[in-house]
Amino acid sequence: MNTNKQKYHQIVTPVFRVSFASVFEARKADEKDPSSKAKFSLVMLFKDKSKPQFATCTDLDAADLTPLKQLVRDAVIEKFGPDTSKWPKHPTTGASLLRLPFRDGAEKDYAGYGPGITFCSASSVMKPGIVDHMCQPILVPSDFYSGCYARATITAFYYNNKGNQGISFGLRNVQKVRDGEPFSGGTKAENDFDQIPMPDGSPAEMGARPAGVAAPGTAPAAAAAKDPLFD
Repeated sequence: MNTNKQKYHQIVTPVFRVSFASVFEARKADEKDPSSKAKFSLVMLFKDKSKPQFATCTDLDAADLTPLKQLVRDAVIEKFGPDTSKWPKHPTTGASLLRLPFRDGAEKDYAGYGPGITFCSASSVMKPGIVDHMCQPILVPSDFYSGCYARATITAFYYNNKGNQGISFGLRNVQKVRDGEPFSGGTKAENDFDQIPMPDGSPAEMGARPAGVAAPGTAPAAAAAKDPLFD
């Protein structure tokens, strides 16, 4: 019996805001690619407590993502072993070549994203179980939507697809914890346009604020020790 084989495990995530929910109907990431598999998926928007915007936040939704990062690290170790020198790295810079599931919300201009938000996708070829806060099955698709709040059970797995390798989250089951304002799925109108001066010459602020620019007075993130996987 092989006692070195890592046992299958999953974790329950902190509460997140749901975005791009597709949990009742599987969809292809690329409809033009015949090899693309239809998957059930959602995007998890976390108020990341490691970011200065939420470091002292008392909101119960502020999330410690350490368990998710450990899940990713475990998947890397399962594939490449604990010796970090054997993990895929750029030959010149030494930076990790593994794509990780954590993305900066400041990269996107969608509703619910922005500075301090970390977002992650999770998907599965199998339909996840979906329940409400009382663990009763949700059967009506409109009851679970982009903008509501939920938590999920997820796994992490290694992939190597057309030369791109990294770690993704597998979606197991989902629990809706409460309602929220539905997302429209588009960009915010106030960020799409410049202000137009009134005919009477009233001043207007022209020029869009670049996406991801922190509000004035926002403290920069504290320096941390270099991590072979996440730096």
